[in-house]
Amino acid sequence: MPLHTPTPTRFFAVIPCAGFGSRAGSSKPKQYEAILSLPMVVHTLKAFAGVPRITKGVLVLAPEDVHMDGVLAAYPQPLFASSRTGGATRAESVLAGLRELAKQGAHDNDWVLVHDAARCLVTPEQINALIDACQDDAVGGLLAHRLADTLKAEVNGRVAQTVDREDKWLAQTPQMFRIGVLLKALEHADAAVTDEASAIEVIGLSPLLVPGNAQNFKVTYPEDFALAAAILNSRH
Repeated sequence: MPLHTPTPTRFFAVIPCAGFGSRAGSSKPKQYEAILSLPMVVHTLKAFAGVPRITKGVLVLAPEDVHMDGVLAAYPQPLFASSRTGGATRAESVLAGLRELAKQGAHDNDWVLVHDAARCLVTPEQINALIDACQDDAVGGLLAHRLADTLKAEVNGRVAQTVDREDKWLAQTPQMFRIGVLLKALEHADAAVTDEASAIEVIGLSPLLVPGNAQNFKVTYPEDFALAAAILNSRH
C-alpha cells in the first residue's frame, strides 16, 4: 500500500493596488509615486521577491489602471501577475485577488499573505518572521506594532478621555491566513472592513499578533514620502 505523501505547504501573496490614495496629495495613485527613483510599489514587490517561499503573487489593479504595465516593463517582477479586477473597497480587491489565485491553481488550504502596496518599507525578514510564526497556527495572523503613544478619544475636536494603551496594537501587513478561510470571511463580512484580520474576527476567529516594526508604516500623507525615502536610504 503506497505511503501517503502530505501536500507541501504553499504561500501566495495578494497586493491590492486599486486605490488612489487621495490623502497623499499626489496627481496619480500614490503607489506609483517615486521614492529614491523607484515607484513605491516596486520597493514593496522587491521585498516579496526576497522571500523564496512565496510561490506566486497577484497584483490587483483598478480596471482603468494605466501605470502598472509600464512599471512592470521597466522593473520586471516575475513572481507577480497582474489582474485588473480591483473593486471600490480594499475587501473587494482582496476578494478578487483570492479568486484569481484559485484560478491559477491555489488551494483553499494554501496560505496567502495580503500586503498594502503602500507599505513599501517591509523587509524580507519581516515577511519571513510572519510566515514562521503563523504557518503552524490554527488561524493565521498579522504583523502588528504595540502602541507606544498615549491614546486619546475625541468628541467635537476635544479630548473626551485617555484610553488605556496597554493592550493596543497598530495593525500592519502582511496579514496571513488560509485562502479558503479568508475567502469565506470576506464573503460574509461587510465590504467596508479595513483589513483581513477584521474579516477573520467577524467569523469568530482570533488572529495571532506577530510583533512587527515601526518602520513598516503605510505611506499615507505627503510628509510620509520623505520619511520613507530617508529610511530606505539609510538601509543602503
